Amino acid sequence: MSVDPVIRMRQIEKRFPGVHALQNVDFELLPGEIHALVGENGAGKSTLMKILTGIHEKDAGEIHYLGKLFNPRDPRHAMEAGIGIIHQELNMMDHLTVAENIFIGRESMQRNRFFLNERGQNHRTAELLNRLNMNIDPREHLGRLTVGKQQMVEIAKAVSHDLRVLILDEPTAALTDTEIDELFTIMRGLKERGVAMIHISHRLDEIHRITDRVSVMRDGMMVDTRTTGDTTRQEIINMMVGRVIYEEPKSHSRVPADSPVVLEVRNLNAGRMVNDVSFKLRRGEILGFAGLIGAGRTETARAIFGADEVQSGTISIDGQPVQIRSPRDAVAHGIGYLSEDRKRYGLTVNLSLKDNVVLATYDEFSHGPFVNQPAVNGAARQYVDTLNIKTPSINQIIRNLSGGNQQKVVLAKWLIRNSNILIFDEPTRGIDVGAKSEIYTLINELAAQGKSIIMISSELPEILRMSDRIVVMCEGRITGELSIENASQERIMEFATMRAQETLLTEIET
Repeated sequence: MSVDPVIRMRQIEKRFPGVHALQNVDFELLPGEIHALVGENGAGKSTLMKILTGIHEKDAGEIHYLGKLFNPRDPRHAMEAGIGIIHQELNMMDHLTVAENIFIGRESMQRNRFFLNERGQNHRTAELLNRLNMNIDPREHLGRLTVGKQQMVEIAKAVSHDLRVLILDEPTAALTDTEIDELFTIMRGLKERGVAMIHISHRLDEIHRITDRVSVMRDGMMVDTRTTGDTTRQEIINMMVGRVIYEEPKSHSRVPADSPVVLEVRNLNAGRMVNDVSFKLRRGEILGFAGLIGAGRTETARAIFGADEVQSGTISIDGQPVQIRSPRDAVAHGIGYLSEDRKRYGLTVNLSLKDNVVLATYDEFSHGPFVNQPAVNGAARQYVDTLNIKTPSINQIIRNLSGGNQQKVVLAKWLIRNSNILIFDEPTRGIDVGAKSEIYTLINELAAQGKSIIMISSELPEILRMSDRIVVMCEGRITGELSIENASQERIMEFATMRAQETLLTEIET
């Protein structure tokens, strides 16, 4: 017996200036299913969902919701109809309580309608959270909760509107494994109550873990919809990018054993999360840094780059001890740092692509108060071509580029500076599988040119695919070091879960 879709979108079209964002897109969502929507950045996923939730108006096509023609005027209209969306960047108020955030604009009032019924509102919130198996205090201020708990509050807020459809946009991007487990438990509970969900994610392992069907978009068109259990990861990737992408781990290091050491860190201590850290980085090497969240990897990188104060230890470049007290010092010594939070630390999102590309080298493009704009334009165009940055022009505002292209702009900034040591902190976080492959190719090409690279990643397949050697951290210390020939996910996790008080293992070689 066939089931009528809760959502049926037919022949949806959307154009923006110079971009045909959606072309004759068909999409269906069944009652009570968790439906994955995947594709590269710029494939049209977000545009399709913004049309469904009233953020954008479609140019052509039809939407049927619960069997009736539906044209959402705005997000409030969609929410009142029972269609909610949880954006990747949460939109809530940290200074308000959980209950106040959930019922903002729909507050419980006293009978005289002049005073807030705080006790009643907290009671309603507690009932809602209990129904969703969320262990959260309604009276707690939102800003004191973890990102995972804040996301659960946003889900509770959506469900409080008698939700029939919930859209989750990259819901696990900033969550720990435990928080992901909690989120999936909540999603399964909503599924049992008949709520249909659209799950947008770049993490393909999650797709098979939580979804019933998967729809793949590419270049503004719907490629196919399949039952998740009958579709392999490689098939999904092939549909997303239109080509085969290989993700085999590296089998051996390409760095000669006698390659000179370009960076040596000895007994580095910085804050609570960097304790007696020592390692070497060789010319042309990709040194992977693995470990669980909170292991101290980012803190180590920030200390080397001068972003955090170093209490003790030495840093040597090309055999000479150096003093790095600030990022300016690090840049002067040829170190570039691509932060995991590229929008906060790597880019100025309201400036153009060309301005961002020369951020670290403006002194070379200026004479006194005057900027050599033809030279800036030429450098920007060169790296747009070299790195295959997809942009309408070098004047494009950086916030309007996809995550993968933003990451390439950050890389261009350091390549113009001619940095010989590059620290990549979670280089592919929030980037689709096709852009990931391009970033991997660029990193390998840089290493082949003699650049030395530290790559921090929480994705073990990525570490194994890219690294010549792997350093593993736990609780602020290096607990293991593996050659790529000896490395495996199991061995990395063994060191990543080793207590810092246990015997420190410095190196394991073949």
